[in-house]
Amino acid sequence: MPGEAVSIQPVSFRSEPYRRITDYVANLFNSPLNSAISILVLAFLVWTVPPLVKWAFVDAVWTKENAELCRQPGAGACWAVIEARYRLILFGVYPADQHWRAALASLAIIASGAMSCIPAFWTVTRIVAVWVAGFVIYLALMFGGFGGLPHVSTTNWGGLALTLFVFASVILLGMPLSLLLAMARRSDMPVISIIAGAAIDVTRCFPLLTILFSAAVILPVALPDWLAGDKLYRVIAAFAFFFACYQAEIWRGGYQIIDKGQSEAASALGLGYWQREFLVLLPQVFRRMLPPTVNQFVITFKDTSLVSIVGFFDILASTNAAVGTGEWTGYYVEAYIFAGLIYFVFVFTLSQYGAFLERRRSF
Repeated sequence: MPGEAVSIQPVSFRSEPYRRITDYVANLFNSPLNSAISILVLAFLVWTVPPLVKWAFVDAVWTKENAELCRQPGAGACWAVIEARYRLILFGVYPADQHWRAALASLAIIASGAMSCIPAFWTVTRIVAVWVAGFVIYLALMFGGFGGLPHVSTTNWGGLALTLFVFASVILLGMPLSLLLAMARRSDMPVISIIAGAAIDVTRCFPLLTILFSAAVILPVALPDWLAGDKLYRVIAAFAFFFACYQAEIWRGGYQIIDKGQSEAASALGLGYWQREFLVLLPQVFRRMLPPTVNQFVITFKDTSLVSIVGFFDILASTNAAVGTGEWTGYYVEAYIFAGLIYFVFVFTLSQYGAFLERRRSF
């Protein structure tokens, strides 16, 4: 209206990221105790970071052609060990001239996992097709024995290729088994419910290492030769059952969130048991429990390192072998940093995907 006073609000040039940074810094010094802790941490970083940067980058030796510099006084990190031994770390004792097969097989598993994270593939048919294709490619490449590819037994599999296979196999076998255990524990038939509950609770009472050791060492003694099977497959089966027992409790928690009225309403509409489960309840359970399920995947990937204790040549065992003999003895710090970075890449990716699902509850 004419004659009305116009109120002009001052424009703030402080962006949201800038405000967050200033608020964070202010919180570091908002009390005498916090100020003292912040100063001590800052002093510790000033004391440790420059020497670490000097060791890791400035004085480091990067190529195996300059490996003799690693033994010079004052030499930094000897990253040349990675260039010289990365094949052993990634592929273990797999034949050196066939490493391209192990690399392609690993990429097939990684691609299957990446495609499973895309919502367009979140149907039973597509997920099954993706993983069946990934495993067929992996096994065909790793085993060989056709088209001029020499056969390689599972005893020669190792490194990252073996770790990915164990992880993917445990997830692929454990997920449907966990659903069956969760549904059995919720069954109205007391016998089935008690057996499933006892299997889950007893398994969760034992550490994973005990179960893997039993599968690798004790089962061949207790079972006939024709039933014992390959050691790798026994360990994967035991690992998958252990995973399924923990994952079944996650599914059970998802069932408890859903109101019982939904199941009763579905029954009133004439839906049978399996129709209620797969059309009404399970879609909601999956949607609510995907973030904790991804966290369980993270734990499982880290637990794959335990297979080295029962005689398999995974990443950690391969890393130990890479610096255990020869001219690279003693450079275990650099080798284990490299192995740790491999674990970090996979675990960080999975955890970030879980956080993304947590933020996208409405997908």
